[in-house]
Amino acid sequence: MPAIVYLNFDGVAEQAIDFYTKALNAKEVKKVKFKDFPQDPNYPLPENELNMIMECSIEFAGGKMMMSDVLPSMKAVTGELVKGNHVLISLVNDDKQLLEQYFEQLSDGGHVVMPLSNTPWSSCFGMLVDKFGVAWKFNSDADKFLNQVISSK
Repeated sequence: MPAIVYLNFDGVAEQAIDFYTKALNAKEVKKVKFKDFPQDPNYPLPENELNMIMECSIEFAGGKMMMSDVLPSMKAVTGELVKGNHVLISLVNDDKQLLEQYFEQLSDGGHVVMPLSNTPWSSCFGMLVDKFGVAWKFNSDADKFLNQVISSK
């Protein structure tokens, strides 16, 4: 299982995607905006957040990097972006038991941001900050989600 660098941005992910795509000669770019994903009518996103990037992956030279915008409406949960917390390590694997094992071990002494759970975009998704301040994201279905949303456009 490869570890994937995951970059969070404060509303400029689209610009970063363009920059990294060109700078790294990316061979494949997949991106989903928040407006591409069905909205919960009970909690609609503000208009200014709909064009922000929900998730993106770019592939280059045998590697992959993922990016997204942190919504202003989510900063109460995620915290403000500052240098140091805008980069996290994303572990993507279909083996949910392995993700659970890593999640449990890495959360020891750390802070769970979102427990592992079934979400509309993944059957096993969670986030934590370990005891050294490193942010981690776990996802069993990242590529499946991106492909599904893109193909339904």
